Parts: sequence; structure tokens; C-alpha cells
Amino acid sequence: MDYKKYIAEKLNIEGLSAEETAAMLEVPPQSDMGDYALPCFRLAKTMRKAPPLIAKELAAKISADGVICEVSVAGGYLNFKIDRLHRAEDTVREVLEKGERYGSSDLGAGKTICIDYSSINIAKPFHIGHLSTTVIGGALYKILSFLGYKAVGINHLGDYGTQFGKLIVAYKRWGDKETIEKGKLRELMRIYVKFHEEAEKHPELEDEARHYFKLIEDGDKEANELFAWFKELTLKEVQKIYDRLKVTFDSYAGESFYNDKMQPVIDELKEKGLLKMSDGAAIVNLEEYGMPPCLILKKDGSSLYATRDMAAAIYRKKTYDFYKSLYVVAYQQDLHFKQFFKVLELMGKEWAKDLVHVSYGMVSMEDGAMSTRTGKVVFLEDVLDKCVEKAAAIIEEKNEKLENKAEVARQVGTGAVIFGALYNNKIKDIVFSYDKVLNFDGETCPYVQYTGARCNSVLKKGGEIGAFRAETLTDEEYALVALLDNFPNVVKEAAEKYEPSFVTRFAVDLAKAYNKFYIADKIIGSEENVKNFRLALTKAVHTVLKTAFALLGIEIPEQM
Repeated sequence: MDYKKYIAEKLNIEGLSAEETAAMLEVPPQSDMGDYALPCFRLAKTMRKAPPLIAKELAAKISADGVICEVSVAGGYLNFKIDRLHRAEDTVREVLEKGERYGSSDLGAGKTICIDYSSINIAKPFHIGHLSTTVIGGALYKILSFLGYKAVGINHLGDYGTQFGKLIVAYKRWGDKETIEKGKLRELMRIYVKFHEEAEKHPELEDEARHYFKLIEDGDKEANELFAWFKELTLKEVQKIYDRLKVTFDSYAGESFYNDKMQPVIDELKEKGLLKMSDGAAIVNLEEYGMPPCLILKKDGSSLYATRDMAAAIYRKKTYDFYKSLYVVAYQQDLHFKQFFKVLELMGKEWAKDLVHVSYGMVSMEDGAMSTRTGKVVFLEDVLDKCVEKAAAIIEEKNEKLENKAEVARQVGTGAVIFGALYNNKIKDIVFSYDKVLNFDGETCPYVQYTGARCNSVLKKGGEIGAFRAETLTDEEYALVALLDNFPNVVKEAAEKYEPSFVTRFAVDLAKAYNKFYIADKIIGSEENVKNFRLALTKAVHTVLKTAFALLGIEIPEQM
């Protein structure tokens, strides 16, 4: 049962739809206050009364029934307690009935959401700095799809710019096909770093690089063959990482794809009188909006990120007719997105309001920052490998008789990397620590995975789940029921706020609550009806833990 909807319909507040009232309902911070609460402060303006008085008047309209067992007023809040037994049976049966689809909905039916994430650079390493955009975008793709939206994952490849001219120069001087085929991205990075080292001593190399990039733009056969080869090599290598992280894309249209789509944008800006000249460069003045000018063309006539991003946004609207278009990009680019969103708005694109910058904090290793130019980077592949290796050592120590140890180590190690990037609010900076992410105690990925494996073990020992009724409930059982019942709301809120950490934290809370229940309440060996209900509750917890983690791209092992 949708208890929020049930309460909202009972309240029947004048001037508000049941959906609007349901959206106002909150879960109180302490369970003894009730299961749901309606803050009446927002109603004070329209009802022209003090919130406590509104709460009293609304309380008088509702009497206890088989679902709502108590209504109380606390200041400006109207609190509701749901009949525990009704809620327990109803929730557990619904989870078991719906299985892995529990929490899903058709909320987004008929709506398309474009998600621009990962956006790796061709011929550059897939490093730890790409972790957040990749897994946040990947999780949002899964969460939004789970809610019925048509998600379109876009990998806006960095495949345009002078760096490709630099790479061609570096390849011709210090590279060869066989070495690069063997060393792949690491070898490409080695010669790219070598270019920057040499260019400091021989600045003319920069001119040579610009020349080769111009050859790419002009369609030169050799330059474009090399460029295509670098691109193919990169995509093959990064696909291995995407497969490990369970991240998928529907489009790899990168910067170069929009080369022939920028001129119409420039022409439209001119037609609408928005394009101004400043020191030889073409800009859109945004001073009255509290922003520096948005640079559209450099003095030499070449385009910039803003020009290409506007062309991409217009193309995506025409191609996908999106309901929303998300950009999962670090907070350092806040100004860039504000600027080009504003320029599109000034061009009269009413859909500019549907563009959203989903910003996030930076990831660094414990030993500091990174730079591709100097070669100080931490490959994401190495981080994943090291986490899997460390997980294998921990598993060997804790359970040397475990079957499929290598597979479990892969699930634990890879999951720990994803979880580490998705546990905190996305805007926080992360300092990645192997020891922290692989800790089996506390709020970590292995802790949740171990809880899932524990549920599985209980279900195996318990055998077939017979008929059950919820006749009595301990506090530990009800805490689990309340969490399970709230899971659909958590998923919805994660989608609305573009915040996968809501799902991550929910999984930790559910794991903690299950372990508390496991210690406090006897499952196998208790009276038949009680045993069946507790096994059903365990199965419901196992199902929801697996679903929550699947939305993040993490697996839960059967055994640990």
C-alpha cells in the first residue's frame, strides 16, 4: 500500500491534490513520533491560521481505522502511526511478490532524460579522476530507467583539439605501431608526456602540433588515419573498465561530431544580435546576469567548449526531445554551464530550463593530485586491480574455505571502488583510501555485501518459507519493515535530486537494521508462524539489498 497516498486521500486538504499532499509528508527523525508527519507550516499562508491550529483541525477529520492506528499533533506537525501488523504483512508480501522490481514505477513513462557522463579523452588514460562522473552517471542511468524514464547515456568524448596534433608529432618522433599496440594507452601517455617535456626545450614543437591538428580538420588522409587509430585503441581499452563497472552508453558522439553543427549556432547568435566582438574574439555579454562574457570564438576564429556544448544541446533536443538533459561534470565547471545555459535561454530556447548541471566533488588519492601532462596519474584500472587483490587477501584470511574466492574478490573489490565514490553526497571531495573502502566493519560496501550473504545463508538453512501472518512484532522487525516500505520513496528522491548516495546510504541502514534484528530475534528454531514471517522478512531484505546495489552497479555475493 502507498501509505502516503492513503493518508493524503483521508486528509482531503482543500486546494491541494492528493499527490501534492502526499509529497509534503515526511518520515519523522524518531520512530516514536510516528511513521509519517505532515508539516503544516506551508499551509499557514493559504489557510490564514497558525500551523499548530491547522494540525489540530486536520487531526479532527481523521479517525483511526485498520490502517492508521493513531493521529497526534506535535506543534505544527500532524503525526500518523500506521498499524504495525498491517504494514508488516503488506510490505513483506509486496516485496516478495514484486521481487527485483520492487521500488520501480512508471513515473517517467514517455519521458526521455539525456545523461552526459564519463566523457573520457581519446588517447589519454582512464584515471581515478574519471571515477565519479562515470559511476554517478551510471547509477543515475539505472535509477531513472528503474522509474520508467527512457535514459540516454551519452559519452561526450574528448576527441577534438590541438592535443591530437601533439600526439601525432609525438608518435612520429618517439613512437611506433608495434609498441603502441602492445602498451596501448600507457604508451600513448608516455609519448604525450615526452612531447610536453621536449616542447619546453623546443617551443617550435607546439607550432608543429597545431599544423597536424589543422591537417586533421582539413581531412588529411594520414593525419585522420592516425587519429582514428588512437580513438579505436582508446575505446577498446576503456570498454574493459566500463564492463567492470557495469556502465553503459547509448551514444559516443564526442566533440568532433559537432564540428559541422557549430556554424548554425554562431549564425543564429549573430541574427539575434547576441554576438559581440571584444579584442578580436566573439563573445556573448552576460554582465547583467552577474557573469563574465561567454567566449564563442577565439581571435583566430576557432571554436571553444561553449560553442560545441550549445551545438550538442540543440542536437540532443532535436534528436531525443528530452524532458531533462543532465551533465555529470565536476563543480569546477559550474560557471561554464551557467554561461552556456543562459546563452541558450537568451537565444529563445525555452527548453534551456531543462538543462541540469549535476556537479560533484573531486577524487584524489591519499598522496595528492594528478596531471596527465606530467604523467602523474593513477589509472582506474590499477585502482580496481589493487582493490580486488586486497579483497582476495582479506577473504583468504577470513574464510579460506570459501568457494569461488576469485569471483567474490572481484565483486567485493570492484564494489568497494564504486561504493567509495557514491557513499557521500556527490558534491563532497573524496580522498580515496584502500583501507577505508575495504573495511568489513562500519558503513562500507563489504559490510553490506556480507549482510546480503548472511541473509542468503539464513534462507538456505531455513528451507522453504511456509504460510505466515504478522501476529506480533519486535521493534527490530518493525524497523526493517519501515525501511523496506520506504525504499520506493528513497529511489524516487534519488532520481529527483540526482543523488545516488540516497540509495547507497539506504543500503547501509538496511544492512545495519538487519544485523540488529539477526542478533536480537531468533529465526530458525522459533515457533512455525514466527519462523516463516522472519524468513520472509529476511528474503525481503535480501531482495531489496540486491536491488539497491544493482542500481549502483554493485553485486552482492551469494557467500562471503
